[in-house]
Amino acid sequence: MKHVWTVRLGHQAEQDYVEILQWTTTNFGEGQASTYAETIALAIAALEDGPNVLGARTRDDIQPGIRTLHVARQARAGRHFVVFRVTGAAIDILRLLHDSMDLPRHLPAANDRAS
Repeated sequence: MKHVWTVRLGHQAEQDYVEILQWTTTNFGEGQASTYAETIALAIAALEDGPNVLGARTRDDIQPGIRTLHVARQARAGRHFVVFRVTGAAIDILRLLHDSMDLPRHLPAANDRAS
């Protein structure tokens, strides 16, 4: 039987999600925002297979224990990373950040585990 990981969306990641969709709606319309919401949801759902899902990268260069997964899934374009950390048998999504951003600048300090 396949193990399904618990994936938890932190408060800041939830806020990122809302802001991404608001921006997408304003700049590209509701239809594109709906498509992009589904694209992001596919990436998050992929993490239920675990932190080593295809495309996930360990990013100790950013901060120890940080991993990223680009949202582009199933031939869908995307410009954001799911930034996450493994905590026991769960995956905590810390942020949803645009791929042009300076990722370390937008993450909590290593000793600040608040999500």
